[in-house]
Amino acid sequence: MRKFLFSLAVLSATWGYAQDLPSNPEPGKCYVRCTTPDVYVNESVTVTIKPGYSVLKIIPATYKTVTERVLVKEESKKLRIVPEEWGTEKVAYVSKEGAHTLGVVPASFGRGSETIEVKPAYAQWELGAAAPDCDSGNPDDCRYWCYKGYPAEFQTIETATLESAARTSKTPVPEKTATYTKRVLVSPAKVVEEVVPAVYEEITRTVLDKDAYTVEEAVPPVTKTYTKEVLKEKGGLTTWKEVECSLVTYQALPINWNLGSATLTPQAKGIIDTRLLPVLAQNPGVKVELASHTDSQGGASSNQELSERRAKAVAQYLISKGINSSLLVANGYGETKLKNRCKDGVSCTSREHAVNRRTEFRLINN
Repeated sequence: MRKFLFSLAVLSATWGYAQDLPSNPEPGKCYVRCTTPDVYVNESVTVTIKPGYSVLKIIPATYKTVTERVLVKEESKKLRIVPEEWGTEKVAYVSKEGAHTLGVVPASFGRGSETIEVKPAYAQWELGAAAPDCDSGNPDDCRYWCYKGYPAEFQTIETATLESAARTSKTPVPEKTATYTKRVLVSPAKVVEEVVPAVYEEITRTVLDKDAYTVEEAVPPVTKTYTKEVLKEKGGLTTWKEVECSLVTYQALPINWNLGSATLTPQAKGIIDTRLLPVLAQNPGVKVELASHTDSQGGASSNQELSERRAKAVAQYLISKGINSSLLVANGYGETKLKNRCKDGVSCTSREHAVNRRTEFRLINN
């Protein structure tokens, strides 16, 4: 078996190297052709990815609360009318003036008489009686007229004589008095001027303590440190190196990748540190292939892309650990190198598919 491995190692070299085989090889040993690599050292380079600049920071205005006593109504004057004051007093008056009553004393009369001619003496013609021997048929023709006188007629009339004329008697009627209540002005109405004091209130107001202003602040540049490889020693010499025969075939690197992810977990990095880095440290200058595979589940193109990303993730981690990138070959094979029958269209268990999801490494000729 060891001889067979040696044959594989030798045949893996191109025919161009057939005449340049190891000198004095030992049976059962395995060799890989190494080219003395360029020796690089890592240097840290600080790159300014954002220059320093100044920013103006606005400091807002600050305020404080003060309490002030303010005049809300000025002092004024008002006129107050003081009404008049009244008193009362009794006033006597003549309710009925004094007068007199008049009594009439009638006239008194005595008795007397007076003869008066009630009919004066007179004479008149009177037609006498008709003569009995009158021959006329008109009896007035046989009458005669006598002019007969009559004496005056007198009448004695009882008369009253005025003994005393009528008169009046005056009797005084005394006056009547009464009283009435009279309102008397004690003090007249007047206008009094009164001072109305000013009215003050306390108010709370916000006053400017410090106005807004700007402060210039320097923002330092943003830098990032990168590690770059700097050629320290030029390589190029070709040598053969004896290696363990098992290392020229694919060795498992049992990384449990998260589904669809090409990110190394802390556990995966620990596996690389304990399984792969020691091999590279023991075989300086030897090139290593990093091979990643997927199962047949999913599309072939997505599986190919995923396997390549996973192989590159391992390579990048090794570079971060100081391994020269020229010694690393990262290959993704997708689902092209299945280890069992679980190809597309074949029903397999999860355990069977898991066999094909693997990451491997092997030492190859430089």
